[in-house]
Amino acid sequence: MNSAVLVGRVGRDAEIRYFESGKVKANFSIAVNRWDPKTKSEVADWFNVDVWDKLAEFAGEYIKKGIQVAVDGRILKDSWLDKTTGEERQSFKILANSIRLLGSRRDAEVL
Repeated sequence: MNSAVLVGRVGRDAEIRYFESGKVKANFSIAVNRWDPKTKSEVADWFNVDVWDKLAEFAGEYIKKGIQVAVDGRILKDSWLDKTTGEERQSFKILANSIRLLGSRRDAEVL
């Protein structure tokens, strides 16, 4: 089963795009902290998140830099050939099917 649940802070406001077909897409990034035993400190892992249609419209209005969110979705892999080196490159992103705003309302207003 391909399922991911991430809790983190939004790194940039959601960017929303409207397509001629009537579809709506938004994307944003979140930072998820984890403990690194080598450095004995927290480090942030960054994830790009894509959302579509009604959830994208929600994201465009409410997903702002700094707020804490929980994202539930599946992992997608993009692959492409690097034009300079000819090597295959890969990146991963989350295709969200739900987003929950976390933290207090005051936190959202401050950020």
